[in-house]
Amino acid sequence: MPNIRTRLSGVLVVLCGFLTAGGGSPATAATLPGSLWFDETPITVRDGRFTDAHGREIVLRGYNVSGETKLEENGGLPFASVADARKSARALRALGGGNTVRFLLSWAHAEPVRGQVDTAYLAAATDQMRAFLDAGVRVYPDFHQDLYSRHLFDADSWYTGDGAPKWAVDAGNYPDEACGICFFWGQNITQNEAVKRASYDFWHNAHGVQDAFLATAEQTMAYIRRHLTAAQFTSVVGFDPYNEPHAGTYDPGQTSRAWERDVLWPFYERFRARMDAAGWRDKPAFVEPNLFWNANLDFQKQQGGLLDAGTLGPRYLFNTHFYDQKAISGIFMPGKAGDGQYAGDFGTVRDRAAAARTPAVVSEFGHPLAGAVSDKAPTVLKAMYQALDSRLEGAAWWSDPASSGPVLSGTQWQWDIYHGRHHELMNGNPDKVLTAGDAWNDEDLSAVRLDDSGNPALRQDARLLDRLYPSATAGTTLAFTYEDRSRDGSTTLTWNPVPSSLPNLRKLVGSGQYGLLLWRSDGGDAPTELHLPASFPASSTTVVSDLGAVHAPPPYTARTPIGVAAEPGGAGSRRLLLTAPDSGVAHFALVTNGAAAPPAELMDAARAELSAWAAKEAD
Repeated sequence: MPNIRTRLSGVLVVLCGFLTAGGGSPATAATLPGSLWFDETPITVRDGRFTDAHGREIVLRGYNVSGETKLEENGGLPFASVADARKSARALRALGGGNTVRFLLSWAHAEPVRGQVDTAYLAAATDQMRAFLDAGVRVYPDFHQDLYSRHLFDADSWYTGDGAPKWAVDAGNYPDEACGICFFWGQNITQNEAVKRASYDFWHNAHGVQDAFLATAEQTMAYIRRHLTAAQFTSVVGFDPYNEPHAGTYDPGQTSRAWERDVLWPFYERFRARMDAAGWRDKPAFVEPNLFWNANLDFQKQQGGLLDAGTLGPRYLFNTHFYDQKAISGIFMPGKAGDGQYAGDFGTVRDRAAAARTPAVVSEFGHPLAGAVSDKAPTVLKAMYQALDSRLEGAAWWSDPASSGPVLSGTQWQWDIYHGRHHELMNGNPDKVLTAGDAWNDEDLSAVRLDDSGNPALRQDARLLDRLYPSATAGTTLAFTYEDRSRDGSTTLTWNPVPSSLPNLRKLVGSGQYGLLLWRSDGGDAPTELHLPASFPASSTTVVSDLGAVHAPPPYTARTPIGVAAEPGGAGSRRLLLTAPDSGVAHFALVTNGAAAPPAELMDAARAELSAWAAKEAD
């Protein structure tokens, strides 16, 4: 009997190997180039995390597409054509390292006439959204607004807005817009009486405008669901109901916290009901708190963060923005950002999401790339990405990885291939044609542009944008860090060097980039994934892990503990796949492009050092 049982077990192992090697169990029907059996599953909120159908912990990283939606030149669409959308999507995947976009939509163009949804606009928007889904990029749409509506602003105004249609503005009979002494367009939110009153009316459903918005949102979501394939709709993660909500004006005695509880949250519940009715029941609402809840200027900060909403998950998730207004001001932060600059700010985001038992998404962050404070951009953006990866400064990471916290999802503002090539008539004024920057209130934040040949090209250091990150973790992330070695001019920024107590690992990494993931396995059969930047070609990539030490990892199969495969979508992006089929075990993997062809002795010595470190720090 023992011999028969052994031989039978061996047969089963071989059969299972044939089923899973190079593609494996047919859990899903692959529709995208590069898809493997564990890809293309729904993303849901469970136990305070994004998870896929295999229980893997998911991290969403990417960009906002696109601020072009705020403009009129392309009719409130992100792109002039589906061909441009495809070009942008492939570049976002291959150059920008993104797996997700926040896809902007316009209420003004979805409902230009009250009660009449423009299906031609919805069709065009859905076609452009499909270009990203077909490139393997997940999508969460956002009905975007800033300063309530462009129709509040005079033709010769210094500023403009987007969002509500003209009929909604006409219903309010608002005063002539005026911001007074405003150095930044965002000051209109609290200083422009027209913007304040219009916002107040929306939240209180004056003239039925909120009812109309919700009806249009439901029809929009139903249209998107009907006109995407089931596989495409699977990669639509959720919906962002309203960008950067603010009361406009508080009622007498009302606090910002009370406004969130009594006005904003009931709106989200109404929007959630519309999602359910439109067939989005299994997708979360990406709900934003009062936009000033996490401001880093004390005189801007307001109490909030949906403190009274209780447990948000799984039908809602905590969705917030972060811009360093001190750095943008040019006054309150005279120097540049440094190691751990935003650990506290992003730690607050983590803590608030954890208390609400839901994931957090930083759906907007960024810094001007032109103008008086643009010299801060390389350090500010590096510090923001560092804070997304870990709640620790680099100087403290190796000595206390257990405090690293969850890896945050985030979408940078913004990805606009038309940067510097716009032709926008500001507020419809033919004498104010905007072509420079983002063509929006003097902003210049796009990470991409088109070069003279019409090809997408990055405007920021590729080392900063195309990052190593754990896109799917088979188990629970214990800690993660990534030293991107991005540049500030000619200076390479290294905020998290390998400590001298690990001399062989330090030698292996050298001056190269590296990332280190610690995770605890859950017994699932789908692998852990890390996005591999273009700066990590297989021939220059070394992985040091308890699963093995490998230079130039081989192609992935289910029987290969460490392997490389294409990411779904056929854009040329790649991923590292780590297979650990056990449960409850702490694993580690360091990935570096530091050594061209490290000797086996060095890799073994580095692995021994890292194993001893992980045994001490991971448990």
